[in-house]
Amino acid sequence: MLKSYYNADAIEAGLDEVGRGCLAGPVVAAAVILPKDYTHPILNDSKQLSRIQRETLRIDIERDALAWAVAEVSHEDIDLINILKASFLAMHRAIDALAIKPEHLLVDGNRFVPYPMIPHTCIIKGDAHFLAIAAASVLAKTYRDDLMERLGLEYPAYGWAKNVGYPTPVHREAIRQFGPTKYHRMSFRLI
Repeated sequence: MLKSYYNADAIEAGLDEVGRGCLAGPVVAAAVILPKDYTHPILNDSKQLSRIQRETLRIDIERDALAWAVAEVSHEDIDLINILKASFLAMHRAIDALAIKPEHLLVDGNRFVPYPMIPHTCIIKGDAHFLAIAAASVLAKTYRDDLMERLGLEYPAYGWAKNVGYPTPVHREAIRQFGPTKYHRMSFRLI
């Protein structure tokens, strides 16, 4: 069972990102502040959920959260500053967009660039331990999946509706045959 909070005395925002290992599209992060007593029967790490479960959860999270925000950093900026810095920037942008200022940040992973004036705790596999991080993982993933599906309508050969930009054989073969698109991260090894 996922925990409702890390620090009972602070307004906590869970943070997660998606799309670091993709060859195309932005990296997307979400920040979510849930009520302290929040529970949900199926909320878990987005990678453990079906697409239908994630879509249902997105509606529930957006309705139930005290505040939530999704932010992205473009493939062009990823190429300029690198994927790790872009991931942290996306998280910072999500925090900036929250309607409520958090007092503590729960960050999925083992590293984070501190956000000014707000303490943070990094939690490896945090989306499998804390509801707010799991909620952030669901919002980031559903947002990015929808975006990549829309971009894939422009470039159907790359299979983005299914692989959402990850380096699958179909995606790499399309790059071999047709070259990179305007959405590819040129600083990544594409084939």
